[in-house]
Amino acid sequence: MKKQLDIASWNRREHYAFFSQMDEPFHGLNLNVDCTHAYQHCKAKKQSFFLFYLHSILRAIMLTDAMRYRIEDGKVFDYEVIHANATVQRADHTFGFCPIYYEEDFSAFVAGANVAMDKIKNSSGLCFNDECARDDVIHFSAIPWISFTGLTHARQYDRKDSVPKISVGKMFEQDGKLLLPLAIFVHHGLVDAYHVHQFLSKLETLFSDPER
Repeated sequence: MKKQLDIASWNRREHYAFFSQMDEPFHGLNLNVDCTHAYQHCKAKKQSFFLFYLHSILRAIMLTDAMRYRIEDGKVFDYEVIHANATVQRADHTFGFCPIYYEEDFSAFVAGANVAMDKIKNSSGLCFNDECARDDVIHFSAIPWISFTGLTHARQYDRKDSVPKISVGKMFEQDGKLLLPLAIFVHHGLVDAYHVHQFLSKLETLFSDPER
């Protein structure tokens, strides 16, 4: 479900117009997020840490207004629910695009995600289709081999795109804490650094209190 924003009365209408005309309207941030309590929680519960942090990221997205906004045919829409189009690795070291649908209940989310990921793992090729091209998603990837400090994405600049791109790297320990590298790329016509800060604050709260 989505609702259209009234751009004429939007306090960001000039920001939207200014950045939307740029060849590259996306800006990005790379940082480390404290995931100590979240990882310990998953280990104690024998839960997938990958699915826990993906579920938490989607929850934080939906708690941050600007992160739900998408541009479609020059109009801006606010989606009520945001899902994930994730990359899933196979045993042969290729990957496929995998739609993973958000469920508020974590157990239901895990069940659906496992079915979707198993389908990709037992297939070949990119598996890109209309389902992967939805706007009510984030483009998500996990890079569990590298604790990166920077990241770029392949981009087709003549394709109008406003979907946030979030990547997570290899967890590492520092000063007694477990830290998770995170890279986030967002359309500057919709999302400023302050809104990224709002999203990260929500995510850090979910990580610090995983029973929420």
